[in-house]
Amino acid sequence: MITIEPTNRQRLLWMTLFAVAMAQLEAAVVVYLRALYYPEGFGFPLVILGDRIAAIEIGREAATVLMLIAVARLSSHDRWRRWAAFLYLFGLWDLGYYLWLKILLDWPSGWLTWDILFLIPLPWVGPVLSAAAVAAIMVVAGLVIEGLRDRGRQIHVGRVGWALTGLSVLGLLTSYMAGAEAVLAGRVPGPFPWWLWGVSLLPAVTVAVRAAGSARRGEAPRAAETSQPASSAEGNQR
Repeated sequence: MITIEPTNRQRLLWMTLFAVAMAQLEAAVVVYLRALYYPEGFGFPLVILGDRIAAIEIGREAATVLMLIAVARLSSHDRWRRWAAFLYLFGLWDLGYYLWLKILLDWPSGWLTWDILFLIPLPWVGPVLSAAAVAAIMVVAGLVIEGLRDRGRQIHVGRVGWALTGLSVLGLLTSYMAGAEAVLAGRVPGPFPWWLWGVSLLPAVTVAVRAAGSARRGEAPRAAETSQPASSAEGNQR
């Protein structure tokens, strides 16, 4: 069970409001873009944006991620809490984005509806379900980290754990960008590589579950395997 201390609930509430409001802003921009470029309804193959508009859109996406990082950075002195804040904000923003699109456009029509997810460094495409699942995992992970830190637990991820997490991220990016060539050529992308997506997700989830389990039991790792994004002095502060 995830338990958040009362002193941190207000902080979590403000982060929630920020993520939901930011999701509405993101959805509003997409409503305008679809009215301009997809008056008959959004679908694949995608309309190829001009260089100027594409550059503006890429800049907007980069600014969005920077805003999430900035809020997470300002949320706490504890680096694990900052990491938790980023995971929570990013995941809730993504989930909120699709909720707002459903409210504003009655889209997507189903969980397997395809969407263009991101443009950096290449177009990411895939079913809404895949993006929502990753976002939900990020939200849960952020809350678990917050709960563990509230209980004064130290969280440890060894070098192997970070390496496996990196491989997971690389695999997920590859699965989403598998259709980039088709998108850029104005074609409908091929089937989504669910097998790669699922295999890529497993290492990071396994590392997270093991780290959370060890933290709950109060286990300390061997010194040679310890790697954490916070100093011990910061780890006991908000």
